[in-house]
Amino acid sequence: MTLQTELIKNGQLAVVIGAAASGLASARLLALLGAQVRVLDKKGAYSQEFAAAAKDGGWELRSGEHVPADFLGAALVVPSPGVPVKVFEPLLVRAGNPRWVSELELASRFASDRGERIIAITGTSGKTTTTSLIAAMLQEAGKGVFLGGNIGTPLADYVLRRESGRLRPVDFLVLEVSSFQLQGSRTFHPEVGLLLNLSENHLDQHKDMAEYIEAKFALFRNQESMDLAIFGDEPPIHKEIKARSCRGQVEFFHDAGNFKKSRLLGRHNRLNMEAAWLAVRRFGATLEQARQAAENFAPLPHRLESVAEIDGVTYVNDSKCTTVAALRVALESFITEEGLRPVLLLAGGVFKGGDLAALRPLLERGVKAVGLFGGNRDKFEAAWQGAAPVSHDAKLADAVRRLRVLAAPGDVVLLAPATSSYDQYNNYKERGQDFINSLRKLG
Repeated sequence: MTLQTELIKNGQLAVVIGAAASGLASARLLALLGAQVRVLDKKGAYSQEFAAAAKDGGWELRSGEHVPADFLGAALVVPSPGVPVKVFEPLLVRAGNPRWVSELELASRFASDRGERIIAITGTSGKTTTTSLIAAMLQEAGKGVFLGGNIGTPLADYVLRRESGRLRPVDFLVLEVSSFQLQGSRTFHPEVGLLLNLSENHLDQHKDMAEYIEAKFALFRNQESMDLAIFGDEPPIHKEIKARSCRGQVEFFHDAGNFKKSRLLGRHNRLNMEAAWLAVRRFGATLEQARQAAENFAPLPHRLESVAEIDGVTYVNDSKCTTVAALRVALESFITEEGLRPVLLLAGGVFKGGDLAALRPLLERGVKAVGLFGGNRDKFEAAWQGAAPVSHDAKLADAVRRLRVLAAPGDVVLLAPATSSYDQYNNYKERGQDFINSLRKLG
């Protein structure tokens, strides 16, 4: 075993919170480091793969509400990205304050010791698309790439596969990183870091906006003078940069007109392409290669994805739209200064904060009707009453049928909920698939 870290020593207890992909990868990496592994999952949602790995490795699995006793004697705690700090940190205090780090931090201790270079992307919206664009541009330039992090495959999984010989070291680790992953990072050091944008998000899980912003800027904490820090050119980011030191070389991305051919909708995606280009050009990729990658790039599922055209009406799935800021971007993709396509909007779910009333001018200009579904009906109705006709249905499928009657050829029925999906779904993907299934029944 070649991997070693001062975070955990052979035989010490490590506690992993959460039994999804990140939790499984963390547990396996900790076991490789020689730790005794204990895994906590409130629902006891251990997959067959997890249970088999636990049996083979002698891991302890616990279910139910977390209590301080779960953490007694731990040398290290690794929470999964979806577990808010404010939930587990008080328990750690009562258990003697064991050290905790994110899976990103744990894995990054070993992530570039074979020559891999790290590009990390964060922001309130656009992370997944921009991360995927960067990977595609580097691959077009002939580079070997691991695409992962918050986008799906944990960084720890890459380290495990590399150490086992199942995967050769790549040239670049292109990582989407979330505020929760960055909160638990101490030494994480990307050669290129991107902060795309900042707006209210996850205020149901972070203590406040200040904590959320501080987590985002942790991306640049360990950068040095030769590293690159790329930012969206917007007032909230400029304000935060002035309030702190940034040792990397700072660049801002703009819509420079470099990417005119793409299947991606909206100005925000043109900005995502420009951000990706700034990230890859220092590594030998040409603008022509970047353009080719962008031209070939297909819209990602559940992100302004045109999924059907029925009787001349276009149906667009933007279930990944979980914030008010993302809803603004989605609406502006169809309601532009150059013109508009009338929108019938599907929204609703678990509201995470933000100024819904600020969207009234957009609704008044280009939204024919709003079909609310699921939770937080009162917040939407109070903010939008009079800006557009608003209806409510308990289920998404019923709201889709209602809007279909109101839609005319040339209109867009847009699923852009501006909320998380946890009132009725396990995740935004299930919500988006429910939308698609509803359309199939319309046919």
